[in-house]
Amino acid sequence: MGDEFDVVVVGAGPAGAAAALTARRAGASVLLLDRAEFPRDKACGDGIAAHSVDVLAELGVTEAVAGYAPLPALRMISPGGGAVARALPRPAYTVPREVFDARLVAAAVAAGAQLRRHTVRQVEPRADRVVLDGQVSGRVVIGADGAGSVVRRALGHPQNPDRHLALAIRGYAPALPGPSEQLIVTSKARWPAYAWSFPIGDGRANVGYGEVLRGEPLSRAYLLDRLAALLPGTDLATVTALRAHHLPLSTHRPSPGRGRTLLAGDALSLINPFTGEGIFYALLSGALAGSAAARSPEGAAGRYADGLRRRLGTHLRHSSVAAWLARRRRVVDAAVRAARRDDRVFYDVVELGLGDGRLTARTLALIGAGLGGGDGAPRQ
Repeated sequence: MGDEFDVVVVGAGPAGAAAALTARRAGASVLLLDRAEFPRDKACGDGIAAHSVDVLAELGVTEAVAGYAPLPALRMISPGGGAVARALPRPAYTVPREVFDARLVAAAVAAGAQLRRHTVRQVEPRADRVVLDGQVSGRVVIGADGAGSVVRRALGHPQNPDRHLALAIRGYAPALPGPSEQLIVTSKARWPAYAWSFPIGDGRANVGYGEVLRGEPLSRAYLLDRLAALLPGTDLATVTALRAHHLPLSTHRPSPGRGRTLLAGDALSLINPFTGEGIFYALLSGALAGSAAARSPEGAAGRYADGLRRRLGTHLRHSSVAAWLARRRRVVDAAVRAARRDDRVFYDVVELGLGDGRLTARTLALIGAGLGGGDGAPRQ
């Protein structure tokens, strides 16, 4: 074939751009494919945690959040109505994906990756390459093509089942009055579920509502009703760019690769089951996949699996345990109470939900000690 590359990346979101950047830094020829033309919108909470900024710095991308005001604090309201509001260990940012993703793609192209608009429909693994749509081939192909990944299906992995898949709706609304902070309001009636409001810094906020699927269809009208109930200060008439999206949770991950085909980001079900955060996982897994692919291609899958295990294995086990515990509303109420009383508990919860933290024995003990406490007036 005439159109051959060392690495072909399917999907140019954060995972794909990170993979392309890393592979190019290792000297590989890289083709980056996406069905959309950039800049393009992407349904997401737009939250960029400090750990994501760290990965970008390692990739040499220092301007991804430039021009956006840091958010120094997080406020969380528990299912029982209790609240905790504290300064984050390090600030977060809200950067619309239309901007954020375009910046990452530009960095990958500047590093030498070729960007091509193309919708991949067929993936054909061969002994020495992977052929896409009979037109282009890579010594390694990285599937970073999101929750509906074509590359994932080609490896024989279906979509996540219910209870391991969430549905969320996102829009943009005038920012709520008050301090500049991330706001998460959990739902007592439909837990696990929550609404959010993340100020952007330009007078708008990214607002939305998400819920774990449990075998029943969720309509757009239902999702908007829940958003309005949990964020009563947000007038739905002012919300623009509403889009829904699926979140494949990390509690049901497929194998990260086979042979010369790898999966990264949402295609690998790398969504934090505790918070729904996925950009940090996307950037990190993409970088690890790009590094593995750029070395000896025949061992890419094994090397990538080892890298993921070393870097995220313990954290993913802890986040799965946290998600299992958090299915009990009383545990979340107790965690919020403990975080309100003790800043180390708050930091542990933030690191677990937004980065690569662990459940510490101290935090578990303090949450357990508070399981019998009250938590104020109940919420919807």
